Amino acid sequence: MAEPKTKYDRQLRIWGEQGQEALEKSSICLLNCGPTGSETLKNLVLGGVGSITVVDGSKVELGDLGNNYMVDESSVGQSKAKTVCAFLQELNDAVKAKFIEEYPVKLIESNPSFFSQFTLVVATQLVESSMVKLDRICREANVLLIFARSYGLTGFVRISVKEHAVIESKPDHFLDDLRLNNPWPELRRYAESIDLDTADPVAHKHIPYVIILIKMTEEWAKTHSGKLPSTREEKRVFKDLIKAKKIAPDEDNYKEAMEASFKVFTPQGINPSLQQIINDACAEVNSNSSDFWVMVAALKEFIANEGGGEAPLEGAIPDMTSSTELYVSLQKIYQAKAEADFLVMEKLVKKILKKLGRDPESISKATIKSFCKNARKLKVCRYRKIEEEFSSPVQLEIQKYLTDEDYCTPNSWYSVAVGFYILLRAVDRFAANYNSFPGQFDGEMDEEISRLKIAVVSLLNDLGCNGSTLTEDLINEMCRYGAAELHSVAAFVGGIASQEVIKLITRQFVPMSGTFIFNGVDHKSQLLLL
Repeated sequence: MAEPKTKYDRQLRIWGEQGQEALEKSSICLLNCGPTGSETLKNLVLGGVGSITVVDGSKVELGDLGNNYMVDESSVGQSKAKTVCAFLQELNDAVKAKFIEEYPVKLIESNPSFFSQFTLVVATQLVESSMVKLDRICREANVLLIFARSYGLTGFVRISVKEHAVIESKPDHFLDDLRLNNPWPELRRYAESIDLDTADPVAHKHIPYVIILIKMTEEWAKTHSGKLPSTREEKRVFKDLIKAKKIAPDEDNYKEAMEASFKVFTPQGINPSLQQIINDACAEVNSNSSDFWVMVAALKEFIANEGGGEAPLEGAIPDMTSSTELYVSLQKIYQAKAEADFLVMEKLVKKILKKLGRDPESISKATIKSFCKNARKLKVCRYRKIEEEFSSPVQLEIQKYLTDEDYCTPNSWYSVAVGFYILLRAVDRFAANYNSFPGQFDGEMDEEISRLKIAVVSLLNDLGCNGSTLTEDLINEMCRYGAAELHSVAAFVGGIASQEVIKLITRQFVPMSGTFIFNGVDHKSQLLLL
C-alpha cells in the first residue's frame, strides 16, 4: 500500500494534513446501498475515511446489475450490504468496512441508539416519515446527517445538523489582511524608513506596493482631516496621486499600487459577518461550550482590547514587485505581528478554559493558530429540523413556483426545481396510501397520474397553498419514473452528497445551507432555502 502522503497527495493539497486526519478518524454509516448510496460511499472510501458501515436488508436482484457498479452477476440473490461492502473494501484497503443486513427503516424504529457511534450518517432513499425520525435521533446524539435521494431524472441532497462551525471556510475571494489604512507601530515605522522620493531608479521601482499605499494613505489623511477616500472622485484623485509618484513608465510596483488601491478604502475593524458571530448567544460560553465557541469568546475579548477593534492578523502577504531584501523584511514584520496576536489569543483561550473548569491545554496550539489565521472568515451554519421544513416550508419559495407558469422566464428552472421538491414529497404520501410508488409496477398509468395529482393537491393544501396544483407535465414525468434509480443521476447526486460529507468532516469550506434539487430533464440544479 502506498504511503498516505503519496496515496492522498492530490487531496492533501486541498484540505491539508489536518483535514485528511479528520477524514481518517471518521466513521460513516450508509443507509441503503443502492446506486445513490454506493456512489456516495465510493467517493468517501477513495478519499480515505476511517471506517464505513453499510446497512441494507435487501438482496441483489437482476435489476440492480443495470444501475449499480458495486454488484455483479455472481452476487444475485446474495446480501446487497455484504456485496457492496466487499466491492468498496477493494477500492481502499486502509478503510475498515463492515455491513449489517437489516432494513434501515426497521433499525431506525427498533434501535435508535445505534447511530450514536458514528461521526456521520448518510441516509439514502428514505421516505419522509423515516427522515423525520432519523433527524430527531441524530440531532439528539449530535451526529452529522446527510439525506440523499435519486428518483428517475431528479434527486435531492439535504444536510441536517444543529450547528456546524467552519474555521477554514476558504472563500473564493477575500481581501488580503494588510492593514494599509491602520498599520501597527512596527509597520508604520518600517514604512517611514523607506523614501518614496529616492533618486535611485532601481530602488524606486522595487519599493513594495504595500509600503507605497501605506505612505500615500497617510499623506492623504493629513490633508483630509484623517478621512479615507470615499467618493468615486476622491478615489480617482487618490489613484492619480500614486501615478504622479512614478518616475519611469515601466515601474510595475506603482501599477500594482494603483490596482490594489481599493484595499485602502476598506473600512477598519471587523466585517458584519464576524460581528454577528461574536454577538451570538453561544459566545457567552459555559462548561458545555464547544472549542469553537470558547475561541470565539477569546476573539471577542481580543478585538475589544489588544486587537483595537481588529481580528488577529493573518500574517501572509501576496506576491508583489519588490527587492528580495524589502519583501523579506516586510514579510517578517507581518509574521511577527501575527505570532504576537496568536500568543495573546492563546493566553485568552487558556484563561477562559481554566475559568470554565476545563483543561487549559485541551485546545491545541495548532487549532488556535488556525483559528487566528482564519478569524475574519469564520462561518456558522445552522439547519432547520426536517420536521419543521416538512410542516412549514418557507411559503415564498412555494409561491414562486405556483405563480410562474411560463417556462421561458428567467425563473423557470427555479420553478421546476420547486415542482420536483413538491413531487418528491408527494410520492411518499402516495406510497403511504398505496404501498407502492406511482408507476412502480405495471398498471393503469392514467389512474396512477390521477392518484399522484390528488396527493400533490393534498400536500399543497397542508402547506397552506389551497386550490393549487402542479403542471400536468411534471406530474406525468414523475409517474413515468416509477421510483427508478438511474445510475447517471445516482452518480451525480452521490457526488454532491460525498462532497458535502467531506466539508462537514474536515470543517473546511462552507456546506450548502438548503435543499439541493437536481433536475436531470434540463440538466439544471437549484438550492432551495426552505
